[in-house]
Amino acid sequence: MGRVAALLMSTALLSGCAEMNLFGHYAKKATSPNDNPPPVGSTAAPGYKVGKPYQVAGVWYYPREDFDYDETGIASWYGPDFHGKLTANGESFDQNAVSAAHKTLPLPSVVRVTNLDNGRSLVIRVNDRGPFVNGRIIDLSRRAAQLLGTEATGTAKVRVQVLPEESRALAGKLKHDNEPQVAAAPRESVTAETLPAPGSREQAKPILASAKPVSGSAQRAAAAIERTERELAAQDVETVPIKATGIFVQAGSFSRHDNAIRLQARLSAVGQPQIQPAHIKGQTVYRVRFGPLSSVAEADRLLESVIATGQQDAKVIVD
Repeated sequence: MGRVAALLMSTALLSGCAEMNLFGHYAKKATSPNDNPPPVGSTAAPGYKVGKPYQVAGVWYYPREDFDYDETGIASWYGPDFHGKLTANGESFDQNAVSAAHKTLPLPSVVRVTNLDNGRSLVIRVNDRGPFVNGRIIDLSRRAAQLLGTEATGTAKVRVQVLPEESRALAGKLKHDNEPQVAAAPRESVTAETLPAPGSREQAKPILASAKPVSGSAQRAAAAIERTERELAAQDVETVPIKATGIFVQAGSFSRHDNAIRLQARLSAVGQPQIQPAHIKGQTVYRVRFGPLSSVAEADRLLESVIATGQQDAKVIVD
């Protein structure tokens, strides 16, 4: 069992004692002037959430538990425009906390994000949905972007790996609360409205959700989340060896070579994709890819062209 998982499972036993943090060390001063994120808002009801399929800008997303998740791609970051607003699992978003948004991972999940350009690596808690931009796999909080060295550039090539033991342990602590929870919609969703009676000239009125009292179990969940946030803020940024990587647009991946050939031919109007075989879990797959590409901007433009042909699952990857 990992150090983070072991600690999360034993938090209750450590109350009243000198507490060891998420990383197996006794608490120390955090490395940021904004190191202590504010408590979860009094009207928030944080908890564990996988969520149902949802649609944003015509694209469907399918959240699920995936403790084997390990992908490369492009990260972005978000901050001031959403600071203090509710995240998708009912917390108050703090741009100075070490957190992130993901389209499909359970909320919260614990992931390691590594900047493939500079080798900086950080453990981050995913507590929100996004980014809803083609070609992005994770949206970092402003503080996480600062620590990983991506704030100034806006985007970066990254690897995102779920930490399974740590994610399961945190989920286990929050699943005990079976009460209804705030299920904040993705940031780009529309507001629900009430419709007037037939024949009425009244305008549709927005539904205003009233704040519900926070239960004791929700308060305990908020306390667990707050402690995790503090420990993440206090961690040391690791630096790992890096190798040269390229940016690709992957139009599709197939177990049959003839399917890859058909897609390659269909995309000839967009460019000249290559078929690259890869071995995954003992099976050979055939990836139809464009690249390597010179920049994120070029990848964005090409991705939009590929999606316009009907390849909705096309994505930007780093390899």
